[in-house]
Amino acid sequence: MFDILQYLPAKRKQTSSGWISFNAPCCVHNGESLDKRQRGGLKVADDSWSYHCFNCNFTASFLMGRNLSFKARRLLQWLNVPQDEIERINLESLRHRSIEGIAAERRQITQRLMNIEFEERDLPDFAEILTPDKPMWKYIKERCLPDDYPYLFQQHEHTARHGIVVPFTHDNTVVGHTTRYIDGRTPKYIQEIQPGYVFGTDLQKESWQYAVVVEGVFDALCISGLAVLHNEINPAQNNLIRSLEKEIIVVPDHDEAGLKLIDSAVEYNYSVSIPDWPADIKDVNDAVCRYGKLTTLLMIMEHRVSGKIKIEMSRKKLKRKVS
Repeated sequence: MFDILQYLPAKRKQTSSGWISFNAPCCVHNGESLDKRQRGGLKVADDSWSYHCFNCNFTASFLMGRNLSFKARRLLQWLNVPQDEIERINLESLRHRSIEGIAAERRQITQRLMNIEFEERDLPDFAEILTPDKPMWKYIKERCLPDDYPYLFQQHEHTARHGIVVPFTHDNTVVGHTTRYIDGRTPKYIQEIQPGYVFGTDLQKESWQYAVVVEGVFDALCISGLAVLHNEINPAQNNLIRSLEKEIIVVPDHDEAGLKLIDSAVEYNYSVSIPDWPADIKDVNDAVCRYGKLTTLLMIMEHRVSGKIKIEMSRKKLKRKVS
């Protein structure tokens, strides 16, 4: 497996939290002066790594089984990794993700979801497939959302408003949707949700040990998590979440509504994570836009707590922050 550490500068240091600091190679490529204060940070796990520059805010990450992203490739190039080695890394990563293995995971999850049914629903009138060549695609990128989800858009002479449509699926069947209007008018969202529905079950993989539960669809999309679409978890949703047979981590929004989601987590004996984000980061989507997906997930894992006493301590800290 590729060892990124061999390409880091000899002058570097490791923090107690596991971050490796070194002079960031990205700053001069992003309009900043040459870094001489070791503002580049790298965190390495068994099959992944995450990079964040605390000077120019460039981020990049890699997870075995995924394509090397554009940013990951740029970072490796700036670290003077040979181009043929970069291509070898990408090929090895894709081989790691066998098609048969992915299909088997989906079959196992689908088998459990078959016991929970929702009615098939139609998508909104005049909704069209959203592709990167459409003007509204800019909103997908601005919100740091994955580009491989089947988004739709409404921008038609017969509709009074324009917005992004996110289909709700269960067992790969459309069972509802949410529309995020981007025309500056209210309401911003209109949703068709069936009782007990949880968004994101079709995003989960059998091999994943954890499932992260959030409030909003965009939060769930940007980390491949689950969204309960409200600030509470009802019994039917709990049954659906439990059917995935994973350790559940609830990440509340950093606001008053988030406090109610913590109460639901305690009720159902879930773990809770409240990362110590700056005041301008209100939810998981904000964090992904600031730090990247992998770093955000690492922060969530590092701050997760279980048990009523520890969760209550975290809840009080969040309450002081949002009051």
